[in-house]
Amino acid sequence: MIKKSRNSSRACRKWNFLTRSQLFTPLAIGLLFFACRQSQSAKSTLPQKEISQESFVKSEIKYAKGFDIEYFDSYKVVKILNYFGTKTDTLKYVLIKRGDAIPQGYKKSQAIEIPVRKLIGMSSLQIAMTDFAESSDVLVGLGSLQYVTSPYVRANIKSGKVKEIGEEGAINPEVVISISPDLVMAMGNPSASFSRYQTLIDAGIPVLLVSEWLENTPLGRAEWVKLMAAFLNKEELVNKKFEKIEHEYKRLAKIGESAENKPSIIVGMPYKGSWFVPDGTSFMTRLFKDAGASYSWSDVKGTGSMGLSFESVAPIALKADYWINSGTANSKSDIAANDIRYTFFKPYKSNTIYNFNKKVNDLGSNDYWESGVVNPHIVLSDLIKILHPELLPGHTLVYYKQIL
Repeated sequence: MIKKSRNSSRACRKWNFLTRSQLFTPLAIGLLFFACRQSQSAKSTLPQKEISQESFVKSEIKYAKGFDIEYFDSYKVVKILNYFGTKTDTLKYVLIKRGDAIPQGYKKSQAIEIPVRKLIGMSSLQIAMTDFAESSDVLVGLGSLQYVTSPYVRANIKSGKVKEIGEEGAINPEVVISISPDLVMAMGNPSASFSRYQTLIDAGIPVLLVSEWLENTPLGRAEWVKLMAAFLNKEELVNKKFEKIEHEYKRLAKIGESAENKPSIIVGMPYKGSWFVPDGTSFMTRLFKDAGASYSWSDVKGTGSMGLSFESVAPIALKADYWINSGTANSKSDIAANDIRYTFFKPYKSNTIYNFNKKVNDLGSNDYWESGVVNPHIVLSDLIKILHPELLPGHTLVYYKQIL
């Protein structure tokens, strides 16, 4: 009865939304009105289930700053930092066992039944996270089906198991509601208010913001896989896998930081008139430090990126030892075609340009932005191999390639 009443409650919320959109026939409206009345009646007599003594396997959050998880006997509470402009608040989500009532004190929080069975992801990160948790089949929707690397998800797309629901800012709510997902994972963006998802929330679909790109360490960014684990009840598996990555990353960081020579680097490529470079306290800058590089903006506070003029970057680029992450360039001719002035940079002349587009597939999807997020130790290995090849003689570049 509990499960039936919860389903009826969701149907009621969808009825409220869809009737405003005039999508139902009178017969369908009548049936859903009956379900709504049934839901309200059941809710008034719904008994509080006895708290289970069965505890969840727990994940300890050691590096990530953007989320936290609290574990209780029969439910979990996820806290997500939401950045909007200059303000930061905390969004709470209560994760309950399927069919359970929402615990007291969390009536205003979005409730998510676990384990999640149907998930919509708005970025390639969710593909990597579900792959990491060995649960790719829970993905039933993506913002775009074009940029996918995972062979498992691509197979599901081909078979029609994954639908395209529209990218951030252009989500098709009717498609999302027709899928009836347990959760939508969207990208946290300080320039976009959380209220843009209110239509989905009003329809009874929980929406969670993921801002892993604002973490200031690669391990903190990768640790967001533990958030996915909490929704899937896969903590035991994910904890073990992450522990191995953590150990390997720290081992490699000691190797990179021990290098006596710290070659200077320039990063990125201008976009729409601005040359965006990582802030000093971003995860990317930490990667450069751990790889044994000298980065000119390492003292600038911030966890994202900053837009600079060509004139600000050029004096450093003229003398830099390496040029890393050169946009979408596949060759030096691509770079020269963008701006002939780039040919005067030292890395251009010395053939020390390396880009993170070695694993780009036939769809144009770059696996660096997918599996690279949850494998920071491999990315670090690549950077150490580039900057200090003698320190990792047996490593072959995975995500990076030399631009010639």
